[in-house]
Amino acid sequence: MRNGSLAQVSSNSDLLAAQIRAALTDLVASGELNCAVPAQITLERPKNRDHGDYASSIALQVANGSGLPARQIAEMLKGRLESLDAVESVDIAGPGFINVTLNKANAAEVVRQIVNAGEKFGCGSALAGVNINLEFISANPTGPLHLGHTRWAAVGDALGRVLSAAGASVTREFYINDRGNQMDLFGASVQAAALGNAIPENGYQGAYINDLAEFVVSEDPKILTLPHDEQMVAFRELAYKAQLEQQQKVLDDFGTHFDVWFSERSLHDSGAVEHGLEKLRTQGHVFEQDGATWLRTTDFGDDKDRVLIKSGGELTYFATDTAYYINKRERGFDICIYMLGADHHGYVNRLKTLAACEGDDPEYNIHVLIGQLVKIIEGGEEVKLSKRAGTIITLEDLVEKVGVDAARYTLTRYPVDTPMVLDVDVLKKRTNDNPVYYVQYAHARISGVLRNAIDLKVPFALADFDPALLTHDRESDLLGALAEFPRVVQGAAELREPHRIARYLEELAGVYHRFYSDCRVLPMGDEPAAPIHSARANLCAATRQVISNGLSLLGVSAPERM
Repeated sequence: MRNGSLAQVSSNSDLLAAQIRAALTDLVASGELNCAVPAQITLERPKNRDHGDYASSIALQVANGSGLPARQIAEMLKGRLESLDAVESVDIAGPGFINVTLNKANAAEVVRQIVNAGEKFGCGSALAGVNINLEFISANPTGPLHLGHTRWAAVGDALGRVLSAAGASVTREFYINDRGNQMDLFGASVQAAALGNAIPENGYQGAYINDLAEFVVSEDPKILTLPHDEQMVAFRELAYKAQLEQQQKVLDDFGTHFDVWFSERSLHDSGAVEHGLEKLRTQGHVFEQDGATWLRTTDFGDDKDRVLIKSGGELTYFATDTAYYINKRERGFDICIYMLGADHHGYVNRLKTLAACEGDDPEYNIHVLIGQLVKIIEGGEEVKLSKRAGTIITLEDLVEKVGVDAARYTLTRYPVDTPMVLDVDVLKKRTNDNPVYYVQYAHARISGVLRNAIDLKVPFALADFDPALLTHDRESDLLGALAEFPRVVQGAAELREPHRIARYLEELAGVYHRFYSDCRVLPMGDEPAAPIHSARANLCAATRQVISNGLSLLGVSAPERM
């Protein structure tokens, strides 16, 4: 096994994992060990610094069936790992855990990697070649985007960025629910407002309906002379167009952009629904019973079969869902990710069995995320009313209260399957109690340090960087945290959990602040700039880059002054 430098790969853990795997391969090839070599080696960062930089349970993992105790295998690996230039020491703990401490100079090479990679640091290839359709904010074009949509606007966009950073080709898709009775009710509501009539029962309320009515009439004054039914359709179509444009503008202002705006109507107008049903029929899973057409989803674990066409000939929503999934797969997407609201739990198994009926792998080709509810608290009380929509809090309302950055960051920092409470008063604070302020302030603080470094003529180009000088425990903590960023991004992508980026950034900000408190970066008074100042300034620059990259993945700005 040849030695290697940690500077050759994207992170310290990547090379160490590769070296452990190579050591196992050598042991098997030499006949000293009889076991299967795992394709990937998992490393952990010990919370206790006395346990080294990285820990692995690989010896315990391969011991079963090898005929050797795990601790003996760990000792065999220790001898090989200690020969690496990058490794300072290897300790065996308990029944066979391997704790590795890196050579400090090699560990500090992550600074050079980060500065050289710039905005690309953290990007990887774990999902290279995978074509993903990411559908989020499936909404009716009948009103403003509400708080539930706002959570997906933040999380969905962040997930798209994270998946792209992991190498995937991502298409962000907005599914427009522009068909069905709700569209006619919408049109009738706008029509009634324009004519000064009462809004129909179960119709749409709110000041925005009056605004749309006024807009439609100003766009087409002749609409008031049309016959009633024809007039309703005209109101519906013009109001639909205006409301959709409003949704698009609000999302653009929020920093959430879609590649495809997919119309439900287009599935029916193009014949895609009939095509989807026929394709499933050829798969042998469609049957007729009681005058209706069914999909036999119970073949794949569903609790009951699903109706596609009712006995009266009416298509069900599931028939449309079926056609839409098949349409996505035929557009070349390997994985279809659905981000649905809290009231869609029943869709998870339904969609997965649909994929199975289509001949796909429901554990790979389709992934469904369910987002839980969000509450807004202001002044200690829940906010329930909107100025514009009347009964719902809108995306615009939230942004008006706390700003884009605070809204996006806060909505993304929690797992989507947990309800969350967003406290407006906290998010307005410029204190460490406000998570987005805490992270952004770390970036601004480092920017200020580096501006001062320039003023004090502290050189911090990589040519002035001596990694061997970064030996303080706080420096080691910060270097270790920085080296973890690529793995955090990969994990967030593979698990579909962008909140991991936010939590990492908060931890990194804390590690940086502790470093800054214990390690003077800049010379004092008339003290001349020394190599240690240059080394620490480079460490600051690398930290700023990682914070900036992480915030960018969340769609949040990285201010240089606050």
